[in-house]
Amino acid sequence: MTTVAAAESRLRFRLGAPAAVVAAIAAGWALAVAAELTGNGVLHHGAHGEGAPKAAAIVLFLLAWQAMIAAMMLPSSLPLIRLFAVTSRGQPRPGMVLAAFLAGYAVLWSAFGILAFFGAGALHRAIAGVPWLHERPLLIAGAALGLAGAFQFSGLKDRCLSKCRHPGPYLLSRYRRGAAAGFRIGVGHGIFCLGCCWALMLVMFAVGTAVLWWMAALTAIMVYEKTGRHGAAVTRAIGVGLIMLGGLFVLGSVLGASGAHHHALAAF
Repeated sequence: MTTVAAAESRLRFRLGAPAAVVAAIAAGWALAVAAELTGNGVLHHGAHGEGAPKAAAIVLFLLAWQAMIAAMMLPSSLPLIRLFAVTSRGQPRPGMVLAAFLAGYAVLWSAFGILAFFGAGALHRAIAGVPWLHERPLLIAGAALGLAGAFQFSGLKDRCLSKCRHPGPYLLSRYRRGAAAGFRIGVGHGIFCLGCCWALMLVMFAVGTAVLWWMAALTAIMVYEKTGRHGAAVTRAIGVGLIMLGGLFVLGSVLGASGAHHHALAAF
């Protein structure tokens, strides 16, 4: 296991991420910008099953979901990705091993995306059946923001963040050679990453997954929580902010600011 320790030391001098990962992040953001400019919010419509047969909607959703995961989640996982890439460089076919690691990470997040897809569709149908609630989308968005804010203070969030903030010890206890082992490590890291960020990602379903301001803000939050010097303090500050913002959304809904709910939400 000294390979991992040596690799972590070398990272001080090897700040660049694997080129394929950087390209995936750039492509994810390029697609998000293109969707925003063209008004083609694939994730938002797909999650509700609108505009396409169900099977086609699922396929479109998964394609767009992968782009969003690349844009939002890969940046926050770069420390471990760099460490794994350096550590596995001495293996036979290191490119395949790294690809297996990333595939494991993507599979875990894809499974979460499918659950969110069907959950969002069920919630949308339930809300459509309650006219009072259907006319108050800010209430749903406010509840999602409040949930995400409360989760910032949970023990589960702290435990998962501790694994993501210290990639060296995490990899040291799990590193094995081979593509199969790389895949398992990717899945394992994805579980902790999901444990940190699932509530923040669900906010995207509530506020509209094609809103670039939300994507950029949530990405910055997740990256700093995992890599920033004051990540623990920022995590709690963001929790307070999300709860307050959710309260404002709920208050706006209760006060009956109808007619402009969707426009007000998009403005954030």
